[in-house]
Amino acid sequence: MTVAVFMFSLCGAMMLGMPIAFALIACGIALMFHLDMYDVRILAQNLIIGADSFALMAVPFFLLVGELMNAGGISKRIINFGMALVGHIRGGLGYVAIIAAFIFAGLSGSAVADTAALCAIMIPMMGEAGYNKAGCAALIGSGGIVAMILPPSIAFIVFGAIGNVSVVKLFIAGIFPGILLCSSLAGAWWYISRKQQVVVFPKKTKAEVWQATREASWALFLPILIMVGIKGGVVTPTEAAVGAVFYTLFLCLVVYRTVRISQIPHILMAAAKTTSVIMFLIAAAMVSAWLIAIANIPGEVTEWLEPLMGNRLLLLIAINVLVFVVGTAMDLTPTVLILTPVLMPIVLKAGIDPVYFGVIFILNNAIGLLTPPVGTVLNAACGAGKVKMDDLMVQVVPYLIIESGLLLLLILFPELVLVPLKWMS
Repeated sequence: MTVAVFMFSLCGAMMLGMPIAFALIACGIALMFHLDMYDVRILAQNLIIGADSFALMAVPFFLLVGELMNAGGISKRIINFGMALVGHIRGGLGYVAIIAAFIFAGLSGSAVADTAALCAIMIPMMGEAGYNKAGCAALIGSGGIVAMILPPSIAFIVFGAIGNVSVVKLFIAGIFPGILLCSSLAGAWWYISRKQQVVVFPKKTKAEVWQATREASWALFLPILIMVGIKGGVVTPTEAAVGAVFYTLFLCLVVYRTVRISQIPHILMAAAKTTSVIMFLIAAAMVSAWLIAIANIPGEVTEWLEPLMGNRLLLLIAINVLVFVVGTAMDLTPTVLILTPVLMPIVLKAGIDPVYFGVIFILNNAIGLLTPPVGTVLNAACGAGKVKMDDLMVQVVPYLIIESGLLLLLILFPELVLVPLKWMS
């Protein structure tokens, strides 16, 4: 009965058009009345506690890094670097997009921001070279979700804070799956693009390659700086985020001189607006998370999954099918906030490594960013790339299959996540 109250109150609120954050609060109030323990002070207290986390302080700073990167023209320098390396290969602009997505992921940690920035720059260029614009937008969107897996992933920060899992270990564990994701996309792009009649750009000279590398080197150094600092125990993820802001600000104002002081308030405001949405979601989710624990909803769900508790593989497949279905109808952050407190007790009881689970859980949710109707990355690619949604949905299918196959591979072979984590630990 408690699970029914939870599901119907949450889904009912969302069907009425209520924003997710308010739907989560409404769900919490419904659970309170069901448990006969309604108290407005509990709501207020959990809202405050939900946002009062040192780990979550990294979120606004990494979002600010993304805003500064786009405003300061760092995105274009990274794309020029990719062009210098692989622009001369058939289908080279697609490989440039994948390389750029990989580098962008190490700078901002936001899939939507990376996809929008890449599409705005790359799609016109690829269209002029004879590429199918919808296919290019599909590729860029599919590459954009790697930001959810590679450090400094905002999704990992949120999951770590809600699930009480080490954010540092999640960052390290996500590196190899992120490389696999980009490699599989490159393989799919090779197969798709090999028969396209597109412009093949002349190979850059060594001097031009060096020039592009030198211009992008400052930006390329940032992900390395973040990971070395975190891995070496010099800084926490939150402190690394603050350092990344100052580093990026230094690049924009002093090194590249592409941002004026007068632009800073607008950049801060853009980052603050995005941050406010995410943080209010997290705060609202804490109300539901606390009541989920009080109402023992994980215990009830565990009883349903009891027949699978002895088989970790079947349990993981069942959980991931559930997450995938939810992910098609809900955005990543709400899904993580709602399902993490429900699933983590089950995962721990089954003896599944929480860091490993975090990686496949976030990857599954990231794939949901490419599935209609909610798919925020899909919508970002459609809007920034100026392509029709119907065309984009057709073109994204092969990449969805590839990424779902990678998810299944990680479920079947946990060593792909755990062994690299042990090597780097």
